[in-house]
Amino acid sequence: MTNATTQPAPPETTPTRRRRARPEDVRDERSIISTMDRKSPLVRGVVAVAGGLLLVALVITCAGPLFWLLKAATSTSTETLSQPFGLWPSGLHWENLTAAWSTVRFGTYLRNTLIICAGSWFFGLLVATTGGYGIAVLRPAYAKVVELAVLATLFIPGVISLVALYLTVVNVPLLNVNLLNTFWAVWLPGAASAFNVLLVSRYFQAIPRELFEAARIDGAGSFRVFWSLVLPLAKPILGVVSLLTIIGAYKEFLWPLLALPDHDLQPISVALPRVESSTDLGVFMAALFISVVIPVALFLVFQRQFLRAAGSAGAIKG
Repeated sequence: MTNATTQPAPPETTPTRRRRARPEDVRDERSIISTMDRKSPLVRGVVAVAGGLLLVALVITCAGPLFWLLKAATSTSTETLSQPFGLWPSGLHWENLTAAWSTVRFGTYLRNTLIICAGSWFFGLLVATTGGYGIAVLRPAYAKVVELAVLATLFIPGVISLVALYLTVVNVPLLNVNLLNTFWAVWLPGAASAFNVLLVSRYFQAIPRELFEAARIDGAGSFRVFWSLVLPLAKPILGVVSLLTIIGAYKEFLWPLLALPDHDLQPISVALPRVESSTDLGVFMAALFISVVIPVALFLVFQRQFLRAAGSAGAIKG
């Protein structure tokens, strides 16, 4: 009787133990051109030419309209009408930009726009964060019903509730106050964004519940948890909501037109179409160029913060 020599069993292969992908393997999986094809000079040349043409097309598509608007803003009305693609036949006319501030009263409308954006941003964040905190963190017994009700409002077109909203602003229930020709008429309706509330609540739900339990064990109340724990962790989503709210308030046209009939209180989006027929074309184009370049400049200045917030909106660092 011979003793069988026992050999160690081979390690079990589990789904979690996978071969680490090499860089060339990842590149082959994410591209229609394999590594072998890339070694061909013809393929590399075609790819380089196609990439260059695509880049040029994107630059023309994105920056072309803005460049033409700059050209029209610094040209006379006759040149814009007779030679729309001529590059400054009589030279640059920078006086159109200064005339826009005095003739069109662009400074007044820009101030109104900034006030509307600032108020909409503040009240929008206030409603989004408190609403998301109540639904996702506090979780009362009726939280699911409230969440479903907020979700249902996304399927209602805004035009349907426009008349009811206007009548509410004209005579606020219980207060009997007329909010027309006040910035409150723009701030308060714009703050009630169901999309922002649901977006923030989904982010708050991803925060580990253990953090809230540990904070309550240490004696922190609901407000302390919201201010010292939730808001610092929610900086990425707050950046996204801030960007969406400011852009929405900057380009809104219909509701400010109804809520602010006074010309001295109207923002850029309402005032510029109104003064188009009574303004010189060159000066009007200059006002349009200033109104377009302001958000573009702000994005270029804060692009790192915006992109970082948008990229990390769905993740929480441990």
